[in-house]
Amino acid sequence: MTESGSILVVEDEPKIREGLRDFLEYHHYEVAEATDGAEARKMVKQGKFDLILLDLMLPKISGEQLCEQWRTEDLQTPIIMLTAKGQEQEKVTGLKLGADDYVTKPFSLEELLARIQAVMRRMQPERVVGKTFLIGDLEISLPKLMTVREGKKIELSRREGHLLQYFAANPNRVISRDELFKAIWGESISDLETRTVDMHIAKLRAKIEKDTQQPEIIKTVRGAGYKYESND
Repeated sequence: MTESGSILVVEDEPKIREGLRDFLEYHHYEVAEATDGAEARKMVKQGKFDLILLDLMLPKISGEQLCEQWRTEDLQTPIIMLTAKGQEQEKVTGLKLGADDYVTKPFSLEELLARIQAVMRRMQPERVVGKTFLIGDLEISLPKLMTVREGKKIELSRREGHLLQYFAANPNRVISRDELFKAIWGESISDLETRTVDMHIAKLRAKIEKDTQQPEIIKTVRGAGYKYESND
């Protein structure tokens, strides 16, 4: 079976590291291991990973320091932090440093797998749905920047195509404007850019919705963002 992606496990506890490796390999991930912060930093410089599982309490360079350094250097690889610390402030600090998610030990391996899959869907929607995919009753082709409904072709902008790809990769989940802007525009959002997201969604709806007043594909969740509801 095709590998699900490559993951770097940064963990100094041998039993935890080996358990994570065996579990992830069973689920068809390619796994590399680092036992301390310095080794992890060297491995990230030498290779490309789809996701990093990062323990906070590491020898040589701490997980917090590593995360901060990588984000300062504009490393885009998603990071899930692993730690025995359960305090809310530790989670907040980790997320502010640039982590994409946070799991407190002891954790369920099945929960961790679900979190890995969710983060990778958000970061790499093309791995989930590809460049040609279905959303609602639409056939989307990103290479042609076109969608087809009942034989009728509708042209899309590149950004509109990537918005649809992102929604298709994240069905039945409320997606905030902030998340959309980071995923599609590659930047953190401001009050002005919130309006940018809404304008692009409005233009996209004008092309793909049968009734823009009662959208069936991309729905608004008041005060939270947008949602694509899939029946699959």
